Amino acid sequence: MAIVHARVDERLIHGQVAMVWTNTVGASRIVVVNDEAVKSEMIIAGLKMAKPAGVKLSILSVKRAGEKFAADEYKDDKVFLITKNIDDMTALIRAGVPITAFNVGNVAKREGSRPIKKSVNLTEQDIAQITELVENGIRVTAQMLPNESDQSVLTML
Repeated sequence: MAIVHARVDERLIHGQVAMVWTNTVGASRIVVVNDEAVKSEMIIAGLKMAKPAGVKLSILSVKRAGEKFAADEYKDDKVFLITKNIDDMTALIRAGVPITAFNVGNVAKREGSRPIKKSVNLTEQDIAQITELVENGIRVTAQMLPNESDQSVLTML
Protein backbone atom coordinates (compact mmCIF):
# COMPACT_ATOMS: atom_id res chain seq x y z
CA MET A 1 0.00 0.00 0.00
CA ALA A 2 1.22 3.42 -0.82
CA ILE A 3 -0.38 6.62 0.37
CA VAL A 4 0.66 8.82 -2.52
CA HIS A 5 -0.88 11.95 -1.01
CA ALA A 6 -2.82 12.99 2.09
CA ARG A 7 -4.94 16.14 2.29
CA VAL A 8 -7.20 17.95 4.73
CA ASP A 9 -10.07 19.49 2.78
CA GLU A 10 -13.44 20.08 4.37
CA ARG A 11 -15.10 19.81 0.96
CA LEU A 12 -13.68 16.27 0.66
CA ILE A 13 -14.04 15.45 -3.06
CA HIS A 14 -14.71 18.40 -5.36
CA GLY A 15 -13.42 19.64 -8.72
CA GLN A 16 -9.82 20.36 -7.69
CA VAL A 17 -9.50 17.08 -5.82
CA ALA A 18 -11.31 14.97 -8.40
CA MET A 19 -9.49 16.27 -11.44
CA VAL A 20 -6.25 18.04 -10.55
CA TRP A 21 -4.97 16.39 -7.38
CA THR A 22 -6.02 12.82 -8.17
CA ASN A 23 -4.36 12.95 -11.59
CA THR A 24 -1.24 14.75 -10.35
CA VAL A 25 -0.56 12.21 -7.58
CA GLY A 26 -1.56 9.23 -9.75
CA ALA A 27 -4.11 7.85 -7.29
CA SER A 28 -5.99 4.65 -8.05
CA ARG A 29 -8.13 4.94 -4.88
CA ILE A 30 -9.47 7.88 -2.88
CA VAL A 31 -9.98 7.12 0.80
CA VAL A 32 -12.22 9.67 2.55
CA VAL A 33 -11.98 9.49 6.33
CA ASN A 34 -14.57 11.28 8.46
CA ASP A 35 -16.96 9.97 11.10
CA GLU A 36 -19.80 12.26 9.98
CA ALA A 37 -19.49 11.51 6.26
CA VAL A 38 -19.68 7.75 6.77
CA LYS A 39 -23.09 8.16 8.51
CA SER A 40 -24.70 10.41 5.90
CA GLU A 41 -26.33 8.85 2.83
CA MET A 42 -26.42 12.29 1.20
CA ILE A 43 -22.68 12.86 1.67
CA ILE A 44 -21.88 9.31 0.51
CA ALA A 45 -23.99 9.79 -2.64
CA GLY A 46 -22.28 13.12 -3.37
CA LEU A 47 -18.81 11.63 -2.92
CA LYS A 48 -19.65 8.74 -5.26
CA MET A 49 -20.80 11.21 -7.92
CA ALA A 50 -17.77 13.48 -7.47
CA LYS A 51 -15.07 10.82 -7.70
CA PRO A 52 -13.25 10.53 -11.01
CA ALA A 53 -14.19 7.64 -13.30
CA GLY A 54 -11.87 4.68 -12.94
CA VAL A 55 -10.77 5.64 -9.42
CA LYS A 56 -11.92 3.47 -6.51
CA LEU A 57 -13.51 5.11 -3.47
CA SER A 58 -13.61 4.14 0.20
CA ILE A 59 -15.51 6.19 2.80
CA LEU A 60 -14.47 5.26 6.33
CA SER A 61 -14.70 6.30 9.95
CA VAL A 62 -11.42 7.23 11.61
CA LYS A 63 -11.44 3.96 13.58
CA ARG A 64 -12.20 1.79 10.54
CA ALA A 65 -9.55 3.56 8.46
CA GLY A 66 -6.95 2.80 11.12
CA GLU A 67 -7.97 -0.87 11.07
CA LYS A 68 -7.91 -1.14 7.27
CA PHE A 69 -4.50 0.51 6.94
CA ALA A 70 -3.11 -1.64 9.78
CA ALA A 71 -4.37 -4.73 7.91
CA ASP A 72 -2.69 -3.42 4.72
CA GLU A 73 -5.97 -3.71 2.82
CA TYR A 74 -4.93 -1.12 0.22
CA LYS A 75 -1.53 -2.62 -0.57
CA ASP A 76 -2.29 -2.80 -4.30
CA ASP A 77 -3.59 0.78 -4.53
CA LYS A 78 -2.07 4.22 -4.83
CA VAL A 79 -4.11 5.91 -2.12
CA PHE A 80 -5.10 9.57 -2.00
CA LEU A 81 -6.24 10.01 1.61
CA ILE A 82 -8.60 12.89 2.41
CA THR A 83 -9.89 14.00 5.80
CA LYS A 84 -12.36 16.77 6.52
CA ASN A 85 -10.32 18.34 9.32
CA ILE A 86 -7.02 18.44 11.19
CA ASP A 87 -8.49 16.36 14.05
CA ASP A 88 -9.19 13.40 11.75
CA MET A 89 -5.74 13.53 10.12
CA THR A 90 -4.07 13.77 13.54
CA ALA A 91 -6.09 10.80 14.81
CA LEU A 92 -5.03 8.69 11.83
CA ILE A 93 -1.36 9.52 12.34
CA ARG A 94 -1.60 8.79 16.05
CA ALA A 95 -3.26 5.46 15.20
CA GLY A 96 -0.21 4.50 13.16
CA VAL A 97 -1.47 5.10 9.62
CA PRO A 98 1.74 5.60 7.61
CA ILE A 99 1.33 9.27 6.73
CA THR A 100 4.64 11.15 6.50
CA ALA A 101 3.24 14.35 4.98
CA PHE A 102 -0.08 16.02 4.33
CA ASN A 103 -1.44 19.10 2.67
CA VAL A 104 -4.01 21.45 4.18
CA GLY A 105 -6.30 22.59 1.39
CA ASN A 106 -9.62 24.14 2.39
CA VAL A 107 -10.62 24.83 5.98
CA ALA A 108 -13.40 27.41 6.25
CA LYS A 109 -13.60 30.16 8.81
CA ARG A 110 -15.29 29.06 12.00
CA GLU A 111 -15.52 30.23 15.57
CA GLY A 112 -12.07 30.70 17.07
CA SER A 113 -10.20 30.31 13.78
CA ARG A 114 -7.94 32.73 11.96
CA PRO A 115 -6.81 32.79 8.34
CA ILE A 116 -3.25 31.68 7.62
CA LYS A 117 -3.76 31.98 3.86
CA LYS A 118 -6.68 32.22 1.47
CA SER A 119 -9.23 29.50 2.33
CA VAL A 120 -7.19 28.02 5.21
CA ASN A 121 -8.46 29.04 8.65
CA LEU A 122 -7.05 27.33 11.73
CA THR A 123 -7.96 27.29 15.40
CA GLU A 124 -5.38 27.25 18.19
CA GLN A 125 -6.12 23.52 18.58
CA ASP A 126 -5.42 22.95 14.86
CA ILE A 127 -2.15 24.88 15.16
CA ALA A 128 -1.12 22.93 18.28
CA GLN A 129 -1.81 19.61 16.51
CA ILE A 130 0.09 20.66 13.39
CA THR A 131 3.03 21.88 15.49
CA GLU A 132 3.13 18.56 17.35
CA LEU A 133 3.02 16.58 14.12
CA VAL A 134 5.78 18.67 12.54
CA GLU A 135 7.92 18.23 15.65
CA ASN A 136 7.41 14.47 15.22
CA GLY A 137 8.67 14.54 11.63
CA ILE A 138 5.43 14.95 9.66
CA ARG A 139 5.65 17.44 6.79
CA VAL A 140 2.59 19.73 6.68
CA THR A 141 2.00 22.11 3.78
CA ALA A 142 -0.91 24.35 2.72
CA GLN A 143 -1.62 24.19 -1.01
CA MET A 144 -4.80 24.71 -2.96
CA LEU A 145 -3.27 23.32 -6.15
CA PRO A 146 -0.19 21.18 -6.80
CA ASN A 147 1.64 24.01 -8.60
CA GLU A 148 1.59 26.26 -5.50
CA SER A 149 4.53 26.46 -3.13
CA ASP A 150 4.78 23.47 -0.83
CA GLN A 151 6.41 25.36 2.01
CA SER A 152 5.74 24.28 5.57
CA VAL A 153 2.45 25.52 6.99
CA LEU A 154 4.41 26.73 10.03
CA THR A 155 5.92 29.53 7.90
CA MET A 156 2.39 30.90 7.44
CA LEU A 157 1.64 31.12 11.14
